[in-house]
Amino acid sequence: MGTFERYLSLWVSLAMLVGLGIGVMAPGLVQAIAAAEVASINLVVAVLIWAMVYPMMVGVDFGAISGVARQPKGLIVTLAVNWLIKPFTMALMAVLFFDHVFAPWIAPEDAAQYTAGLILLGAAPCTAMVFVWSQLTRGDATYTLVQVSVNDIIMVFAFAPIVAFLLGVTEISVPWETLVLATVLYVVLPLIAGLLTRRALGSQKAVERFTARVKPWSVVGLIATVAILFGLQGEVILARPLVIVLIAVPILVQSYGIFALAYGAAYALKVPHRIAAPCAMIGTSNFFELAVAVAISLFGLNSGAALATVVGVLVEVPVMLSLVAFANRTRARFPAA
Repeated sequence: MGTFERYLSLWVSLAMLVGLGIGVMAPGLVQAIAAAEVASINLVVAVLIWAMVYPMMVGVDFGAISGVARQPKGLIVTLAVNWLIKPFTMALMAVLFFDHVFAPWIAPEDAAQYTAGLILLGAAPCTAMVFVWSQLTRGDATYTLVQVSVNDIIMVFAFAPIVAFLLGVTEISVPWETLVLATVLYVVLPLIAGLLTRRALGSQKAVERFTARVKPWSVVGLIATVAILFGLQGEVILARPLVIVLIAVPILVQSYGIFALAYGAAYALKVPHRIAAPCAMIGTSNFFELAVAVAISLFGLNSGAALATVVGVLVEVPVMLSLVAFANRTRARFPAA
């Protein structure tokens, strides 16, 4: 890793502070960025995420996709954690903290709203940012693509029933525009661009040289994204810091717990690190655009549920960076092939 990437946590921390400062000192700029939104997806953030995802897509080898079937363990771990465990442990964490541990500080009606928001987060595994985390852990680009694609297909059918069951709401309106647009922006378009770039470069060595040149811009995109996210939510963070901290606690416990479970299972099954790290990252991170969109449609823009999903966005990047660092430090304990 270069010097810039080695101190990525520092740059992200500074980006958070810069974002908060922009939110306070330049509210007009923040409002203009917030207005650039389609189907609950901010287009400015989407462009930056696209820039982050593109370098990894260049590394996707379509000829190697068939090889995924010969190493199914990583995919099995991902699917089991995402759909049989994660939504239910997130609901459990929310009830435990909001109804019991934090009960003296949170009104019951607010607790119910925060619980709903966390359930929405837990039922929506990551689509876009996992490509960034996979790249930072030197994950297998082709295998990561397959993992994300299978998750997205399952999400189309499983998200609404799981949320309906956990929330006790019979009618869940899934924002299909958000699902489709996010898939196109974060998976399809970068994948096509990566494929065309790969064909234009020709050899594998040329691909590796090109990826090394553009990878720093992926990190720049990550830092800019963090600054924008914190700028968009700066007013809320400064106005309700205690509530933000309380909501963050169960998210942190859930995130580190799910990562430990998935990463530990991959280790026990002797899954190679280039597959194990991304498979644990997918379960830990969330499809926050979907969660935010559903929270707003079900409970309203200013609801506690919507606030909880936003806190999930703010917590995710620092948490995932810490897990990226841990995964990189423990690489040698996994099979290399």
